[in-house]
Amino acid sequence: MQMKVALVIERADVALGGAERSTFELMQALQGLGIQVELLAAKGTTSSQNVHILSQAGPAKRTNLSKLSRKLRKKISQDHYDIIHSVLPFDFADVYQPRGGSFAEVIIRNAASYETSLGRSYKLATAFANRRRAAMLRAEKKLCKDPQGPLIAAVSEYVRRQFQNHYALSDERIFVIPNGVKMPGPTDEAYMTKLRSQLFEQLQLNETAKPLFFLFVANNFRLKGLTPLLTAFQLLTKRVRTAQPYLLIAGRDKSSKYRKLAARLGISQRILFLGRIKQIQNLLAITDVAVLPTFYDPCSRYILEALAADKPVITTRFNGAVDFIVNGRHGKIIDNPRQVNALSDAMTYFTNTSNIQNASRTIIDDNLKEKISVHRHAEQLIDLYKIIIQNKAK
Repeated sequence: MQMKVALVIERADVALGGAERSTFELMQALQGLGIQVELLAAKGTTSSQNVHILSQAGPAKRTNLSKLSRKLRKKISQDHYDIIHSVLPFDFADVYQPRGGSFAEVIIRNAASYETSLGRSYKLATAFANRRRAAMLRAEKKLCKDPQGPLIAAVSEYVRRQFQNHYALSDERIFVIPNGVKMPGPTDEAYMTKLRSQLFEQLQLNETAKPLFFLFVANNFRLKGLTPLLTAFQLLTKRVRTAQPYLLIAGRDKSSKYRKLAARLGISQRILFLGRIKQIQNLLAITDVAVLPTFYDPCSRYILEALAADKPVITTRFNGAVDFIVNGRHGKIIDNPRQVNALSDAMTYFTNTSNIQNASRTIIDDNLKEKISVHRHAEQLIDLYKIIIQNKAK
């Protein structure tokens, strides 16, 4: 079936984060399945002929939703598309795929990630001071109220529940199409050896040491639960005497606050801040366990990438990626990131190398790679596109 799809996103730049990278990977997967795809973005840095930049604002500016809507409508009126697939809340789209989840849930969970009750209350009270977020929330509410509005392609069951709970959206409007990631290629053994040696040197470990590496990756340390993770890690170091656990922290967020916390907790010598990492698969290859005690994640790419690397994972029920995880089989799921004892227990479980090996083997045996692949994700979206086109024909 010949099909032309417009993928709508605000910023066409994979360096910005998970949503942007996921959209580019989706475009490539759809093209690999014979779908003609054009990516329509307000701004970006790509030179791909399939990407159209509609409004090149300054690098520090975010896009005005109304202005982008007008530009998109003009573009769509000039070119024929069978499907308009948007990650932004435009009511003229056929498919709305909120890769960040619902804006209502974002506001609630962002506030929940603050450490004090005063901080949480303040963030909730001032949530609408952010004009862009308020505009996005209004647009999302509007398209959900419209019975002729777009279908929702939820990247997890968690996101499906968000649209039901916040907007009372009917099941007929929501299709759960779990997120997917590009599968990793073969690892470069020479590079892995070099990277491991660098870690040993920075942690002052000798070559005979057998450290156990827990890896945390995020660009928003607060929202993704680094504070409770450091507290749980301190408990772990007090409990465990037969293993040498270390915590690797990667991401482009500011680290000074968390370095000070690690020092107060007395765990600085077991913590390594790596900064931004371009190829997370290289780091996962020498990691034992991936950990992300997040306060909010519609479906974490990092956790999916860890599973694709056959690594056990530890995360929370506020992460839509738990759709793929059987607790105690592929990793550990805790109910709330503030449950530091439960988080420490989960990490302690994986200080037993047999438990790590069993979980990795189970990830392989259960064929999670196929289940979390962007190829599977694209196939399911194409099925949804076909339903929409058939309904249009009627």
